[in-house]
Amino acid sequence: MKDTIVTAQRKKIELITLLVCFVVSNLIHLYAIIAYHAPFTEMITSIFYIIIFTFVLYAFWGILRLLFYGMQALFKKKFKEELNQYQ
Repeated sequence: MKDTIVTAQRKKIELITLLVCFVVSNLIHLYAIIAYHAPFTEMITSIFYIIIFTFVLYAFWGILRLLFYGMQALFKKKFKEELNQYQ
């Protein structure tokens, strides 16, 4: 089995992605507070819901990336097979 190494750049990209998901979660929550005229103390009291939603967004983004790169790899493989067939 091939050993893989997670580079520092990949870790940095993933942390930035998680931070973006956290910011988006906070913005969505802030919009809901403003739209429903709730008190702003709810930003602090519901931080655990925001964190959970952050990980849900991160998982959803990970699934989208997995599908995209999986399809891309599949099409590259299929294209190479067809190219080799005609040679």
